[in-house]
Amino acid sequence: MERKELERLVEEVVRKHLEDSLYVQVGVSNRHTHLKQEDVEMLFGKGYSLTKLKDLKQPGEFVAQETIVVEGPKESFPKVRILGPSRRLTQIELSLSDARVLGITVPIRESGHVEGSASVILRGPNGSVTAPVGAIAAHRHIHMPVAVAKAHGLENGSIVSVQTLGPRPLIFLEVMLRVSDRYALEMHVDVDEANAACLDNGDLVKIRKDKE
Repeated sequence: MERKELERLVEEVVRKHLEDSLYVQVGVSNRHTHLKQEDVEMLFGKGYSLTKLKDLKQPGEFVAQETIVVEGPKESFPKVRILGPSRRLTQIELSLSDARVLGITVPIRESGHVEGSASVILRGPNGSVTAPVGAIAAHRHIHMPVAVAKAHGLENGSIVSVQTLGPRPLIFLEVMLRVSDRYALEMHVDVDEANAACLDNGDLVKIRKDKE
């Protein structure tokens, strides 16, 4: 086989591999809260609105300038970030390590599913709130636009495996897809998961096909 023909075949194989593969950037989620407006006002004052510090990758979402204290039976975390805008339900997202420090047991849940989850106390400059439920460890997941999902035969609620590519590679099983045109393509893991795989914000991981 001539050199030019060999180079062409190699290029074709590489191109086909890249087309068939789906690589996703990682966003590492540290402990944070989502607050309903009623709780925002209890913590910061009547009529208070969160102040945007910086935008997040997901459209319309932002890191707020304000922080609060999250308190459990054993310990508390100061200066916990709030993500805006305000939501229908208050939710506190922790790693399993965080939960042990606080002295609580949190379920691993999809965002928004807080029924029967753990209770914590939230303290702000103008008051405190006892959240009867809301503390969870977020189920690792991927935000994905509809067009990307369709191109790869995936759909909302699909469960996939993800291969990390760093110095301590591993495979994350049971990764949930959230598919919507409101989303930017990004995988979310918590700090425990990121540390296990030496992942940083912006690192690439690969969605594995069933045949792999």
